[in-house]
Amino acid sequence: MLYLLDTADVRAIARCIDLFPLAGVTTNPTLVAREKRPLLDLLTEIRSIIGDRAMLHAQVMAPDAETMFREAARLCDRFGPTLYPKLPVTQQGLKAIRLLADAGFSVTATAIAAPQQALLAARAGASFTAPYVNRIDNNSGDGAGVVAQMVHLFSAFSLPTRVLAASFKNVQQVHAVAMAGAHAATMSPDLLDKVLAHPLTDSGVAGFNKDWAAAFGSGTTILDLIPAAREPAGQRELATTEKPS
Repeated sequence: MLYLLDTADVRAIARCIDLFPLAGVTTNPTLVAREKRPLLDLLTEIRSIIGDRAMLHAQVMAPDAETMFREAARLCDRFGPTLYPKLPVTQQGLKAIRLLADAGFSVTATAIAAPQQALLAARAGASFTAPYVNRIDNNSGDGAGVVAQMVHLFSAFSLPTRVLAASFKNVQQVHAVAMAGAHAATMSPDLLDKVLAHPLTDSGVAGFNKDWAAAFGSGTTILDLIPAAREPAGQRELATTEKPS
């Protein structure tokens, strides 16, 4: 499962990209509006932080398919082939997904709440489908179950579309969609920190540090205890090039 970061906070993005094996960043209109910055400046800075190879998902805002198409094309033209325009699974959004897919664009279908919405988006040519896991749970549904059904449908009908699970409130939801076979999950920086953290890990590391300090001194590392090997100039090259006679 790929991990993505769901935020438009450039400081959080820079921190997490440095620490975690992330495939990219997802944004939405709410996250972007929260930053109170010009959109072009914000997306340009995000792209500069994550690099050209990482995915960047950004949502279009027009109500009609034709303008959605133009918005998506503008985003891709500006931010490269790893920009994934996000389009909602409305009638106009579905039409725009089909138009964009036919034109060769990679598209993310978003705001998904039911497996059949995802299947329609996949048939229209979406590269990713983003179900809102916590919102489904909060409406007497089963978010992870919806993800599992989506994965099954795409496999059953040999569709290349992937499930990008979104909208999480706790670590168990993230684990549940991973067990359901989600291809990717996007989450807030705070939740990503919690996915990695565990009190047993913390206590284990603390015990190692205590025992090491008692034996070798506090703050001591391997570099302090084992000198660097100093081979004569050219010895390493000779060892790799010489062949037995």
